[in-house]
Amino acid sequence: MNVLGFSTNLYGWQEQYWAAGKEVSLREIFEKCVEAGLDAIEVDPTEEVVALANEFGLKISGGYMGLPFHEPNIDLEATVIPMAKRLAAVGAKELIINADPKGGWGDDSQPKTEEEFKRQGEYFSQIAAKVKDLGLRVSMHNHAADQHNAEGDLRSVFEYASSDVGLCLDTGWAHVAGQDCAELINTYKDRIYSLHLRNQEGAVPTEEIALGEIDMANVVQALKDINYEGWFTFELLHTAEVGAKRTLTEATARSIDYLKEEM
Repeated sequence: MNVLGFSTNLYGWQEQYWAAGKEVSLREIFEKCVEAGLDAIEVDPTEEVVALANEFGLKISGGYMGLPFHEPNIDLEATVIPMAKRLAAVGAKELIINADPKGGWGDDSQPKTEEEFKRQGEYFSQIAAKVKDLGLRVSMHNHAADQHNAEGDLRSVFEYASSDVGLCLDTGWAHVAGQDCAELINTYKDRIYSLHLRNQEGAVPTEEIALGEIDMANVVQALKDINYEGWFTFELLHTAEVGAKRTLTEATARSIDYLKEEM
């Protein structure tokens, strides 16, 4: 296994500012990321963000974008490709795309049709073809919380998309949807391109990787077995229902230490 380093999606960090009714401060977030021992961030590398990341010595591991790919007539040149070019310009390799829920985030349990899953796969293939010359890999981030949409989103990658499209396995959402993370890794071993790591107690996130119902040691072993080569990217989430006893910085540092021991 060749882990490139430890990175983080910014959502969990930003959520704390939103919950407190404060304006998000990327400078404060990046300071905390460095304090936690992170090597990189997963973000859209705009000029301002890149300058700040460079100031703190943080790399850009990749970028994330969600769109309603089940819908027709998405202009990829106007939506996805600009960020892809920014990622390539800073040497990032991972373009992570989310198949947003039917009905939007306020009503994310509507079942997609098989035709809509197929359409998603066709979009994924188009994106992979468009960014290949930029040196980027495309992976779909699993985000569905119910079995029907979770399994259908996987089919959109592994049945309806080209073999250039991979999976960004989000361990938290996979568990919520009733999927076994280690089994997914072993089943799709050649197409696990990236990770979003979080543990869960049912539908509620836990404060750090080692705590929860997901056997993270088993997940790491599965990644070893397939010789995973990529980033370990966290998406820890300290919402009020989590009842975190430590700060997100402390929880991230402890999660890094835990994974290093398991590696």
